[in-house]
Amino acid sequence: MSSTDRLPAGAADNAWVQAMPAVFVLIWSTGFVVARLGMPHAPPFGFLTWRYAMSLLLFVLWAGLARAAWPQGRSQWLHLAVTGVLMHGGYLGGVWSAVKAGLGAGTVALIVGLQPLITAVWMSAQGPAHSVNARQWLGLAMGLAGLLLVVLDKLGAGQATAANLAMALAALASITAGTLYQKRWLAPCDVRSAVVVQLLAALVVSAPLALLETEAMDWHRDLVLAMGWSVFALTLGGSSLLYLLIQRGAATRVSSLMYLVPPCTAIMAWLMFDEPITVRVVAGVVITAAGVSLVLRDGPTRSR
Repeated sequence: MSSTDRLPAGAADNAWVQAMPAVFVLIWSTGFVVARLGMPHAPPFGFLTWRYAMSLLLFVLWAGLARAAWPQGRSQWLHLAVTGVLMHGGYLGGVWSAVKAGLGAGTVALIVGLQPLITAVWMSAQGPAHSVNARQWLGLAMGLAGLLLVVLDKLGAGQATAANLAMALAALASITAGTLYQKRWLAPCDVRSAVVVQLLAALVVSAPLALLETEAMDWHRDLVLAMGWSVFALTLGGSSLLYLLIQRGAATRVSSLMYLVPPCTAIMAWLMFDEPITVRVVAGVVITAAGVSLVLRDGPTRSR
């Protein structure tokens, strides 16, 4: 490309910002499949402890080489620690524990995929000027109905239990609370140093839980692949993008694409692990996606 064909720096930056939500969702979709790949060979919190520790070293090195500014004030460190516990420790701990307990990757993705729907309704209900309208209530009902279709199918196959469903719902609650908390309380700061604080908080929570697990880490080839992808693509790439998107006010644009994660994950899990895709599962995913889109379409939480 000649110098005259190059985009101006501002235009190139803007194009990257516009593409960030789609890139994030594409990376995020792989996380559930990676959990399915690694969990036969490791306990969930043991895996996550290694993941957080290695990711932390990379981010400390990156922040140091870039001379990134560190968060200012005790309250900012505390807010970052809270989001780290929720968005790393609670969310990933719930997802990986649910997959380890036998819940399919596609089902976990669908449950957690309700996050934008719940977030939109929560934000809409925060005052009379942002009331939940009839279309959004219909979307909420459709999302829950679609999830019920999928979960009932898994219950019939013996793949869903009260325990692993509770773990997935805990992950949903954590990522929803973490997103809302970060948007409400965190002031803009450098993403590299911010993620260092978040990962450190998640490590402090996960490491003691890992000590309680009796299963040893089996460094099988699949576990090594899962760990490498988790550290470099999901944490270094995905988590950084999520932080930047929320900080830039593009969280709603991410939410509008999030309903693509469950079908993408279901297809990946079917191709890689032969997880069945039945008519009921397809119907549930379609209904849930339609419900999420109804809630988010021109909703009051859309970024301006």
